[in-house]
Amino acid sequence: MAKKAKKAGKPRKASAPSGSSFSLKNQFLFSFQQEHATTLKVLRAFPPEQSEFRPHPRSQCARELAFTFVIEQAILASALTNTLDLSRGFPKAPSDFRAIVDQFDRDYHGLVELIKKTPEKDFHGTVKFFTGPKQMGDVPKIQLAWFTLSDQIHHRGQYSVYLRMAGGKVPSIYGPSADEPWM
Repeated sequence: MAKKAKKAGKPRKASAPSGSSFSLKNQFLFSFQQEHATTLKVLRAFPPEQSEFRPHPRSQCARELAFTFVIEQAILASALTNTLDLSRGFPKAPSDFRAIVDQFDRDYHGLVELIKKTPEKDFHGTVKFFTGPKQMGDVPKIQLAWFTLSDQIHHRGQYSVYLRMAGGKVPSIYGPSADEPWM
């Protein structure tokens, strides 16, 4: 039987690690790859012309919220390369929504390679990160990795609400949606 051609720009689904390869790092990597594919699908479904949409005056606009995903990946990459310095603050979101989505996907591929080449033992090292409001402390890098992924999932849920309110179609995330039914 012939293999199906991969759609251009569609992220590959990760295969689950098994046996001895099911280390903490590989567990994270598997989940990270799965969740990235879903987050990218949600971002690509957002109408770019609605990038300044914000549901409340205190909320970030959709463009700024999308940039959160880029920042989180940069935080993890910096932690893994021992260059994380949160004292500099975070950069402002670029004005081009499509460029943000492209950067999120482009940076992801580099981060996956970095995670793969980082020795397992390095994930048990610590990095200075937030431990509470206005508090910093030593956080294991594997804990930081899961924090950034959990935060991505959290903001993706927020983003799916923005998407619906901005007139976009919400894709399947963990199950069918009104716009992408499974049956």
